[in-house]
Amino acid sequence: MPSTSASRSPRSRRTSVKAVSAAAAVALLATACGGDGGEDEQLETLNIDFATYNPLSLIILENGWLEEELEELDVDVQWVQSQGSNRANENLRAGNIHVGSTAGSAALLNRAVGADTHTIMIENQPEWSALVTQEGSDIESVEDLEGASIAATLATDPYFFMARALQEAGLSVDDVEVQALQHADGRQALENGDVDAWAGLDPIMAGAEAEGAELLYRNVDFNTYSVINATGDFVENHPDVAQIVVNVYEQAREWANENPEGTAEILAEYAGIELEIAEAVITERTNFEVDPVPGNDVYAAMEAAGPFFVENGDVDSQDAVDEALESLFYTEFAENREATDAEGTENAADEADIEEVEE
Repeated sequence: MPSTSASRSPRSRRTSVKAVSAAAAVALLATACGGDGGEDEQLETLNIDFATYNPLSLIILENGWLEEELEELDVDVQWVQSQGSNRANENLRAGNIHVGSTAGSAALLNRAVGADTHTIMIENQPEWSALVTQEGSDIESVEDLEGASIAATLATDPYFFMARALQEAGLSVDDVEVQALQHADGRQALENGDVDAWAGLDPIMAGAEAEGAELLYRNVDFNTYSVINATGDFVENHPDVAQIVVNVYEQAREWANENPEGTAEILAEYAGIELEIAEAVITERTNFEVDPVPGNDVYAAMEAAGPFFVENGDVDSQDAVDEALESLFYTEFAENREATDAEGTENAADEADIEEVEE
């Protein structure tokens, strides 16, 4: 177990919300983290992501709670959509965002490759990944995947889920043909018959399941939690803002626990899925009652995924993974969390500053 604190060292109806592309990342870099020059410098704009795989971020964006709480500090908020943990990690490494949503495995990988990032809280414990096949597929077990083509998003929980499932079945990633695709593209490839299976991610996976796709293999223990990460500069130089972010997330967590139907409605709108599908994700495969403080359970989940970083050539050595894990958690903010009581506004999301990307 690591030390408890690291060393100080579219939505469908809102078409303007689009994914951040590589070109957008470059454009954002010049302005995104202005004000992170030192402890005494005022942060002008907080850059934070939202993602359909992070329902609490959608609740916060929808209600305008973060903007309301940061108004007193004269800090603006700019939102950037993450389409996967890999995209959030890219933006955290580039300094395009201060706070980003990833799976636990992706958070560990980011730090293991040298990113100055910390996991500051747990968003929820999801069963958001599984191995998926099309209805009527001849593939009936993980063992049957030998020689098959599998769509997966590299450096994300579904990819590491796939690797662990294959290992459990006596196979390895070398025994299959991995098609590196973003999550939504992986679903499309499966539906088109371009791959034999897909390492899926909710809520996209739940939508595919509702249309006939089959979950070939499930294992909640192979999912490594949904976590919130922040850059080292941000937690060091702007702890007051970081604490507010965690406090607003706590308000969203309490609201989600009390309002599962409302949470599902928000997820359905942002993810562009039917309400019944969103309800299944929230009520059957999402656990907001988990302790937000990163601790032994998430540590163990990340630790189990770590060896695959080395096996895949993402990280040079297991020592690098171990060192990253021991310094990844920054628990101070989650330990001191106190839910805000922001009231929000009805049209908050329409008025929010959301980074637009031309398609």
